[in-house]
Amino acid sequence: MELQKPILESRSTNGTMQPHAQGSMDRVKKKRFWNTQRIAMIGGGAAIVAFIIYLTMFSDKRSKLNVEADKITISSVATGQFDEFIAVTGVVQPLKTIRLDAIVGGYVKEKLVEGGSMVQQGQVILRLENQNLKLGFLQSETEASRLVNDLQNTRQQLKVNRFTVRRNINDLDYQIDQMKDTYERNQKLYQDKVIPEADYLKSKRDYERLVKQREIESESQTYQEENAKMQIGQLEGTLNRTQKNVDLWRQTLDNLVVKAPVSGLLSSIDVEVGSNINQGQNIGQIDDLNGFKMRVAIDEHYISRIFVGLTGSFEFNGKDNALEITRIYPEVRNGRFEVDMRFPSGAPQGIKRGQSTPIRLELGKAEKATLLPVGGFFSDTGGNWVYVLDNSGKRAVKRNITLGRKNPEFYEVLDGLQAGEKVVTSSYANFGEKEVLELK
Repeated sequence: MELQKPILESRSTNGTMQPHAQGSMDRVKKKRFWNTQRIAMIGGGAAIVAFIIYLTMFSDKRSKLNVEADKITISSVATGQFDEFIAVTGVVQPLKTIRLDAIVGGYVKEKLVEGGSMVQQGQVILRLENQNLKLGFLQSETEASRLVNDLQNTRQQLKVNRFTVRRNINDLDYQIDQMKDTYERNQKLYQDKVIPEADYLKSKRDYERLVKQREIESESQTYQEENAKMQIGQLEGTLNRTQKNVDLWRQTLDNLVVKAPVSGLLSSIDVEVGSNINQGQNIGQIDDLNGFKMRVAIDEHYISRIFVGLTGSFEFNGKDNALEITRIYPEVRNGRFEVDMRFPSGAPQGIKRGQSTPIRLELGKAEKATLLPVGGFFSDTGGNWVYVLDNSGKRAVKRNITLGRKNPEFYEVLDGLQAGEKVVTSSYANFGEKEVLELK
């Protein structure tokens, strides 16, 4: 049985299939491996792999945030003079303020001047009433009068005693003279044996007794004199102290009338008629309007850098006016302490008590430095990093920096920034931890 050979067909030019004769010499062509479709597939795969490798090894993987450029503040870093100063607020006060404190207590009987009025030195402001003080004064005066009477009586008694002693001594001298004559006469008669010895001895003893009595009387007079003088001295001392006490009581009563110690403006008086005032209580103050000073409150952070002689300035009526610290009050209240500043060139014309004004207080000399304008970024970063714009101005990248001193306008840049660079200085509160800001 003979195998049938396959009949090959070929496509004619007109699209019809034509059979080939058996045994023809035509061969089947081999299909090529690098055809267009395969090349396209391999090329596409290679591109995808290359893109993945690029994303893995070379792409920017930093976190980004799109930000509208018109909603942030961009500032330029510059080189210039760094003025180390702080901005504080000063209040104009009188150069001298005299407190009115009640020297004695009492209730207000009469109020003659209201607060805000000008007063002259010695002018009566208040009249007080205190019955206890008046009673004490009367008792002191009574005691002084009693002592005056006692002193007068003692002096009078001394004079009387002197007269009595003189009279007694005079009588004794008379008796001694008589007895002396009798004694001398009896002595002679006794020697002549005219009178007995008993009469002689009696006259002798009588004479000697009178002489001795005179000595005792004389000593008594001296003692009484000395004692009287001592009593008089004691009474005089007591009377002197009592009279001083009376004077003090009188001055105390005088203090019930409150007078202006100096001329000036009675800026306040915090009492009314009928109110009770305690001793030492402040009832008002008088301002001396012959000069002014500035009372300035400063943050306690700067207390170690503030000293007497430190200067400052403020603007008033379009002119700069110099100030100088003259006194520091070290007590800190609510995180602040106070200083007094004077006007070296005199207070400017037209300035009034109670006015407040911003003051530029210098803390050091101006020095050349790299300056970054102050902004809200500091509260979010502590000054440790900022967003710095690149050359395109469309991207801001996070960068670590080091800041030094600060004034109300600039930070001193110590490291991390160069003059001419631009920095985002507004608040970073809405940026989170993003490392790159894409500006739109």
